[in-house]
Amino acid sequence: MYLFYILKASLDCSVLTMAEVDLSPKYPCPRNTPPPSPPPMNRSRVLAISLVSFLLLDPAIAAEEKAGLTCYYHAEKPAKPEFNLDYEGTAYGFSSVEEQKRFTEERAASLYQRIGGKTAVHAAVDLFYEKVLADERVKHFFDDVNMTAQIRKQKEFLSTALGAPTAWTGKDMRAAHQGLDLRDEDFAAIAENLLATLTELKLDRALIDEIMIIVASTKDAVLNR
Repeated sequence: MYLFYILKASLDCSVLTMAEVDLSPKYPCPRNTPPPSPPPMNRSRVLAISLVSFLLLDPAIAAEEKAGLTCYYHAEKPAKPEFNLDYEGTAYGFSSVEEQKRFTEERAASLYQRIGGKTAVHAAVDLFYEKVLADERVKHFFDDVNMTAQIRKQKEFLSTALGAPTAWTGKDMRAAHQGLDLRDEDFAAIAENLLATLTELKLDRALIDEIMIIVASTKDAVLNR
């Protein structure tokens, strides 16, 4: 139940620095007598030091992961590190500058990026479900649905449908809505809530029209015709 449903530190710790570590004995010690043991470090200090160590290593880990990337367009080809790039926090690999340029141009042209990318999609899905779950006409379809999982899946699906570089691995439209006995009026109610969501988020009207055309194109599959 995917398109039908769309149609829905700074860690504040005391980092242990060398300036904080007093290595001198607290009181004189007789010769050949070891100084008293320092007090045990509390757990928050240990956690802070461990986390700082991890963060210092993190760039190396990230570099290693990027080095193992394959080409976005040709998975059988290894990517060349000099052409790798990050998009919304994910590393993508390419084997040539031409492929990297192609990826960048495709992202810029995608409806996904033109509406604002991940931030916009997540905001739209969250608001959409608020509206659908308050709509007496269709909210009963979600009575037995795990909404946390559903919202996550919907964000993934909608991102792919609008042109994000991520692959959708869930069910197709027809399989996802099979057995729901959906009718034209149900589809219309869901589309109405989506339109209201996009309008409330002040999305450009031309972009809204593009999205609604995509939604309309799925009607037969959603209604299993």
